[in-house]
Amino acid sequence: MNEIFLCTICNVTNGNCAEDCAYCTQSSHYNTNIVTYKEKSIDKIIDEARIATDSGALGFCLVTSGRGFDLKKGLKDTKLQYIAKAARALKETSMKLHLIACNGRASYEQLCFLKENGIDSYNHNLENAQSFFPKICTTHSWQERYETCENALKAGLGLCCGGIFGLGENKKQRMEFIQSLASLNPHTIPINFYMPNPGLPIKQQKMDRTEALDIIALMRESFPQSRLMIAGGREIVFGNEQKEMFEAGINAIVLGDYLTTKGSSMNDDIAMLKQYGLEIATECH
Repeated sequence: MNEIFLCTICNVTNGNCAEDCAYCTQSSHYNTNIVTYKEKSIDKIIDEARIATDSGALGFCLVTSGRGFDLKKGLKDTKLQYIAKAARALKETSMKLHLIACNGRASYEQLCFLKENGIDSYNHNLENAQSFFPKICTTHSWQERYETCENALKAGLGLCCGGIFGLGENKKQRMEFIQSLASLNPHTIPINFYMPNPGLPIKQQKMDRTEALDIIALMRESFPQSRLMIAGGREIVFGNEQKEMFEAGINAIVLGDYLTTKGSSMNDDIAMLKQYGLEIATECH
């Protein structure tokens, strides 16, 4: 019987991002009508972690908007210190969570600092193929993303790295993207499907279910040992009939809400997994 790893997102800062990523509702370049805020309280973060733990989640991801840490300020960067403080507070509880940080670009020294303060893995997605990336972002480079992933591995952190399908890339670019991921060998690969928003410049419609299943199967074939985590777009592509995506190779899901989009309720997702005869992972390997 397959075990499904559960992870939840804690969006600790939201919106007001200066980057122009054409797929992202948090970019200040587009009118996507999201709620913006800065730095949730540590108490609020811990409350969300307890809810996640009670639902069976093992992974807990601290996500911030924006390009990343200020490399010039190094370890004195305020965002870095905030994430470290949150990680320490979470590790001091009785919860046995695998803590993931998702904070954009970061230096080797900054990532070492996060590890020293309790972060277990770093999530930084390549998003798509290097050849396609300039069509979806002009304010930073794909290479910058790749280098941050290399820094995470060098720092001894687990690497969670994936991307978004359905942005307008072709099949050749999807294979290029997969090859780039393979060179990093992430332990977890988030698979997102583009979620259309009228405020975003990408006008691709939601992906066809069959195409999405073919992508999952290709990813499982390409990464037999990695954890494949279905994330954004799961509900709009698969609706209430999601069993096929697990059969195609998914063995992890984001439980609950995404960054700016509502997900299924945690209780509904747990009930769905039980209905499909899937067990919830109780250890993070």
